[in-house]
Amino acid sequence: MIAYGKSLSLVLLFLGVFAISQVVFPWVSFKLWEFRGQYEGNTYLTSPQLTKNQEILGVSIKNKANFSQIVSSATRVKPASYTRFSLIIPSIKLDNETVYVDTNDLSHGLVHLPGSALPGEKGNVFVSGHSALPSYIGPKAKALFANLPKVKKGEKIIIETEGVIYNYLVDSIKVIDPKDLSVITPPDTQGRFITLMTCVPPGFNTKRLIVVGKMI
Repeated sequence: MIAYGKSLSLVLLFLGVFAISQVVFPWVSFKLWEFRGQYEGNTYLTSPQLTKNQEILGVSIKNKANFSQIVSSATRVKPASYTRFSLIIPSIKLDNETVYVDTNDLSHGLVHLPGSALPGEKGNVFVSGHSALPSYIGPKAKALFANLPKVKKGEKIIIETEGVIYNYLVDSIKVIDPKDLSVITPPDTQGRFITLMTCVPPGFNTKRLIVVGKMI
């Protein structure tokens, strides 16, 4: 009976350590990634700011259950001719995942911010999606951007819609405050960009990872 009790205690201890490691290891890995980025001459962390253009777009921060989300109340003069497009990121094996156009509802999966540029247009195609701890990623998971921190500069982001393919190259990667609205604005007024956003570290929502690509 004593031996059984000891065995049970060891099993529970092992399970407890395993569960904690599933949370701690991804967090530590991300902080190391962030630290390396800062000391290799890259500026990953930016400060919140709001521009006149963003005010016109109707962009704001919506807080719900301790989660800050960038939302937009913008409507198009001419509605998009499609309600979704496909996103492909070969380096992290994200293959033909659906992005829902002009919606703030993250429960769909990947969503395109209302009023932001459509694929191929000048401006910034702004796409958000959930992240998660590795142990919570499964075939039915909505955390499609869980591996976004693995994306590197120079890698491809591909959009496909209505039989047309648009190729973007990752131009910059940074970590921002959840209330930073400056990332809505494209890096310049003439280029065609895509911005991908998710929560970091994995399993937490204290910061946002921003991956910006420029169309080639």
